[in-house]
Amino acid sequence: MPSPASLSPAQAAARLEEFTVIDVRAPGEYAAGHVPGALNIPLDKLPDALPALKSASARGSLLVVCASGVRSTRACEILSGADIEAVTLTGGTSAWEGDGRGLDRPEGARTTWPMERQVRLAAGSLVVAGLVAGIRFPAARWLSAGVGTGLVYSAVSNTCGMAALLSRLPHNRAPRAVGDLDATLEELQR
Repeated sequence: MPSPASLSPAQAAARLEEFTVIDVRAPGEYAAGHVPGALNIPLDKLPDALPALKSASARGSLLVVCASGVRSTRACEILSGADIEAVTLTGGTSAWEGDGRGLDRPEGARTTWPMERQVRLAAGSLVVAGLVAGIRFPAARWLSAGVGTGLVYSAVSNTCGMAALLSRLPHNRAPRAVGDLDATLEELQR
């Protein structure tokens, strides 16, 4: 499958009013700062949102955003499989902010680390824990082997089970004021 079309932050900013912007990060990441006007539909909820996204794409173009561009590229592939055209923001919100463009933050939102950073911390910690525990209990090294195997599978399949688990932790949930998926889907249907 060919890579989805992408726009640089400058290109996207120049045409931002033309797009329905969809942020596919976890709600906590979204609440910590998102492209102005973006609606949050986490990547794992994207299949549930396909009808609403199809409706929104019939009215205009979709710009899909995440932290770095990896999840938004995956989201664009899913959307393409459902005959929904979308473009991704090259470099995600990190590149957007790095280009000097502001992010919207809901009142009362706390800053969370990007999911990729959370995954690196969790995976690295588990590997180190497995190796340290393996000094006393050699079987504990299997924990490190399991994490390494999971990381290889994650790279090959372009999915991440650890990110899916981490996204459910309380610090990755958006404040109630941000809204919920049903409200977002309802807004896309209008």
